[in-house]
Amino acid sequence: MKSVYFNFLKRIIIFSIAFALICFTVGYFLPAEYITPALPYLFLFFLSITLIVHYVLFKASEKRFNKFTTYFMLATFLKLMLYIAVLLIYVLLNRSDAIPFIITFFILYIFYTVFEVISILSYSKS
Repeated sequence: MKSVYFNFLKRIIIFSIAFALICFTVGYFLPAEYITPALPYLFLFFLSITLIVHYVLFKASEKRFNKFTTYFMLATFLKLMLYIAVLLIYVLLNRSDAIPFIITFFILYIFYTVFEVISILSYSKS
């Protein structure tokens, strides 16, 4: 389990660094009002949530695979509720940055979710 989790940890860190470099490079060419100042924090937020959820799912898969499905559904629901709460709180507190934040949040959500699903599928096959 440890080697699988550390392999995942290494891959997601490489993914995050590469994706951050792409985002900051694209952001360099875009006007400043299109870039949210919360971008670095969003990367840390998505990275930490993904690591925590994966750790819980790896632990659940060690017990029984039937529990893995339950944990996966629960983790997905809780993660989605957390994401909605963060979006709402930030938008209510920073209305001037709402649109760039929501667009950035959505893009990061899509990329991290795809990465997570691919990782879970490759782990479940083995």
